[in-house]
Amino acid sequence: MEQVKVQYAKTHLSALIAAVERGEEFVIARGDRPAARLVPVEPRGPRELGFVAYVVPEEFFDTLPEEELEAWEGAS
Repeated sequence: MEQVKVQYAKTHLSALIAAVERGEEFVIARGDRPAARLVPVEPRGPRELGFVAYVVPEEFFDTLPEEELEAWEGAS
């Protein structure tokens, strides 16, 4: 893993990113002290939709009582 100074990284960021896309990794240092790593992003796999097992009950689709419909619609 190659180490580069902050100023070099700022000046050559596009080239560093291109190298990272090819699989290289860099340490960015302030002076001689490492401050950050520039590494390729791991591709994420497909995410599963939802995170809780839930089934909508059949009553959900029942017609609401008139007073509740009025409350939702803002009628007084």
